[in-house]
Amino acid sequence: MVTKEMTIKDVLDIDRETAPIMLQYGMHCFGCAFATAESLEMACAAHGVSVDQLVQELNEFLASKESAKN
Repeated sequence: MVTKEMTIKDVLDIDRETAPIMLQYGMHCFGCAFATAESLEMACAAHGVSVDQLVQELNEFLASKESAKN
């Protein structure tokens, strides 16, 4: 489960296929220091997007993949 306290790297470590979702929110810094240093909440604030919406979309994506396995 993704939370707003996680970093971009944390989310990518769960599933690299989440990258396109984060790209839609303007988060392109997968390899930069910010990917490991700042939370999704801080990144969303910097990009002027809703962290709650991003977290919900990421969790829905991960849940759909899990459902497809079962």
